[in-house]
Amino acid sequence: MKVLRKVLIGLLIILLLVTGGFIFWGLTPSPPMPEALAAMQRDSALSVSRPSSWYEFKPAGSSPDSGFIFYPGGHVDARAYAPLARELARNGYLVILPPMPLNLAVLAPNTAEKVLAAHPEVRRWVLGGHSLGGAMAANFVRNHPGEITGLALIASYPAASDNLSSVNVKSISIYATQDGLATAEKIAASRALLPSDTRWVEIIGGNHAGFGWYGNQPGDKPASITREEQQRQVVSALTDFLTSLKESP
Repeated sequence: MKVLRKVLIGLLIILLLVTGGFIFWGLTPSPPMPEALAAMQRDSALSVSRPSSWYEFKPAGSSPDSGFIFYPGGHVDARAYAPLARELARNGYLVILPPMPLNLAVLAPNTAEKVLAAHPEVRRWVLGGHSLGGAMAANFVRNHPGEITGLALIASYPAASDNLSSVNVKSISIYATQDGLATAEKIAASRALLPSDTRWVEIIGGNHAGFGWYGNQPGDKPASITREEQQRQVVSALTDFLTSLKESP
């Protein structure tokens, strides 16, 4: 009995150490760069707030009827996507950046439900995300048919179990040629999982980390364009996509 007790205590200690290590890792994500923190500031033209568990960006003094919810990449601080959110909001949209539990969207894929409930004035929603965030956005779309008008995948693709090829949702997939994680080959293999009219946007010279403002990322390839240029192309592609949904009947 004493031996068994020692074994059980040892296993418990190992479990606590592993759990504690995972929680510590989750609570220390890739931090936002100074440019991202600067984008969190409000000004006379743009409102930036945190009315609930998420950050909201919208044109000051307006109530947009189109919204964009963006799930952060895995182990990345949500604020690292503030420059993207800010630019889209300047174009007339309500943009939501929700921090995730332990900075992993897989732990809260249904976060969008609370956002939708909090904004009944928004007529159409686009849900998107970077990397793991995009995969969880696709999961939400599959499990909540009819609630989301558009899906925006950034260096991301659905899991095989989240086949959206027959789902009534407009979608866009934005990827980069120098991405060492969501490679062009992986993106190409995901085409069968998305609707046939999906928009495909290739950013030549961009990489995985260039879709956010959190520095470099292990396993990624060096970009041959600046982060600013990659972001400009992302904003342009997403704005065109969002505009097309507003113009649809």
